Amino acid sequence: MISPFARTLGKITPFAALLLAFTVSGPASAAECMNRGDLDSRFCDNDGDLVADTPADASKWLDPDTLIFSYTPVEDPSVYENVFTEFMDYMAKVTGKKVKWYGAQSYAAQVEAMRSGRLHVAGISTGPTVFGVNLAGYVPIAIMGKADGRFGYRLQLITHKSTDIKMVGDLKGRKIAHVTPSSNSGNQAPRALFKSLGVTPDKDYEVIYSGKHDNSIMGVANKDYDAAPVASSVLDRMHDKGVVNKDDLRVIWESKNFPTTSYGYVNNLHPALQTQVRHAFLTFDWKGSGLQKEFGKKSDRFIPITFKEHWIDIRTIQKTNGVTYSDESLKGLKVKKKKKKKKS
Repeated sequence: MISPFARTLGKITPFAALLLAFTVSGPASAAECMNRGDLDSRFCDNDGDLVADTPADASKWLDPDTLIFSYTPVEDPSVYENVFTEFMDYMAKVTGKKVKWYGAQSYAAQVEAMRSGRLHVAGISTGPTVFGVNLAGYVPIAIMGKADGRFGYRLQLITHKSTDIKMVGDLKGRKIAHVTPSSNSGNQAPRALFKSLGVTPDKDYEVIYSGKHDNSIMGVANKDYDAAPVASSVLDRMHDKGVVNKDDLRVIWESKNFPTTSYGYVNNLHPALQTQVRHAFLTFDWKGSGLQKEFGKKSDRFIPITFKEHWIDIRTIQKTNGVTYSDESLKGLKVKKKKKKKKS
């Protein structure tokens, strides 16, 4: 599906794409690493944009015949393969490559796949984006939004209407579902923000990791959990699909807007491919596509973003929580849902 802008611009020639890529990539040709920040020791950030530079050594560039694409495992990965079909076809046309879907089962699996070179282009959830950037060389370039630049979602603290939980302070002594350690709205933001509201997770209430936002939402709807901090965007989609009824739930607190899932590529993708992938995201026409059907109420296109500017609040939250980016922290993303004890 080719947008009007794409038809006007035409397909990027390899030579032009290469020139554009080097323009975008900045001082990646520097022989020595003068700055690394929070990035893994394999990466360098000489241009100060907080993401890994493209390697100076061309022998380290990835130029695969097939690009592997993945969307954040917020819900059932197999469902979203169909949602992204038209976009993957368009990216294949722009890049001249085959594009294959990878249905990651966890945030950790997604980051590890990119870190090992098995994943090239991805949509990574808000909190895990920071882990992807620092541990896997992920370079976020776009986000779903509107023509006027609007984007984002809110952390919503939900409970079932049958409970007596009316404010954050009522969480004390309860069993609350968090999503995973790296999830922004499902764990990192609540840990940073609830303290100012007089409640400390793990101290004032028991944290039970559900694994995914939809697990937390369904758990509250089914009264398995007393409450849960979740992403408003996921709750909205589940309500629209008839999976849950928001009328059965109570939102007792919500945050300001956070950025949603970011989209980007691994830093050692061939510079020409980097430019072509960016072009594919920013010129894809959503009309009639699976993306419009799934996300059309809140977004109608991909809009450009930068990790340095748009993820500043997320980085601050993680810093407040003492998050570090290491092999050990990556292992910590692998959270198994606790089994519910059978009632005697």
